[in-house]
Amino acid sequence: MTPTDLTTLQQHLISALNSPPPETRRLFHGRGRCWSGLEQITVDWLQGVLLVALFKPLSDSELQALQAMLQALGQSTTWQHSGAHSLLLQQRYLPESPTQWLLGEPLEHWDIGEHGLNYRLDLGKKQNTGLFLDMRHGRQWVQAHAAGKRVLNLFAYTCGFSVAALAGGAQHVVNLDMSRPALSRGRDNHRLNQHDLSQVVFLGYDLFKSWGKVAKYGPYDLIIIDPPSFQRGSFVLSKDYPRTLRRLPELLAANGMVLACSNEPEIGPQYLIDAMASEAPNLRFSERLSNPAEFPDSQPDSALKALVFRHN
Repeated sequence: MTPTDLTTLQQHLISALNSPPPETRRLFHGRGRCWSGLEQITVDWLQGVLLVALFKPLSDSELQALQAMLQALGQSTTWQHSGAHSLLLQQRYLPESPTQWLLGEPLEHWDIGEHGLNYRLDLGKKQNTGLFLDMRHGRQWVQAHAAGKRVLNLFAYTCGFSVAALAGGAQHVVNLDMSRPALSRGRDNHRLNQHDLSQVVFLGYDLFKSWGKVAKYGPYDLIIIDPPSFQRGSFVLSKDYPRTLRRLPELLAANGMVLACSNEPEIGPQYLIDAMASEAPNLRFSERLSNPAEFPDSQPDSALKALVFRHN
């Protein structure tokens, strides 16, 4: 990261903080490879909290220069007028992703809003905060299409899709994820939105050992598949995504829909289209949801893929 790169980032952040978003948004997405020299950095606006994440190591001098720029930003009039109060620097490339609080008192949890809904984030303790901001349009799409539907949310994580589905009038949502702590946070997210938890099921199981439990609550009108690209011991995309798609015909109701997602840069949308045609040929590709404008990418097929499939 050269001094010129650092100046580019500084100017971008000052411009963004001059008129901060009313809701949580990404302010700078270097990982989209649109700014040479800044590919390893992202900056998120968490409604008063600025989270800066590094995905590759910097030299000692580069890291010190970045910290100095951020601390100067935290003392600026732009910062003061923005309503920001906390500034974090996370080194995602290190084990356990250690986070420095450059400004503000450490907070274990922080509640934010998106599209009129509320979510609880973890700050400074985990690699991910609990909400993937690039999936904003996906959550909005689910909310707009969930009315009266029975929804299955596979690889549910903290149940962002489930919150959106209930807000959109879903009849019932089943969330499945191996991580019980993530599902517990999902309950918190539903409670933040005053949802009726009798309409929600949380299954803390390995999907590939639990098809019977999943099928018991079906058939489903909408199935959401948003797996990790790779999770040691539980999911390998190239092997396990087709295994998941193969089960769709027995889980999906007539005229049902599937939202199939992937954030793996090495595969494009055609992989999912072809895999669906092979494993669940009764489902046809309908559309790819657009990604939020704040996630520009010089190689769109490497960015988030959120694809809608419907019955033929």
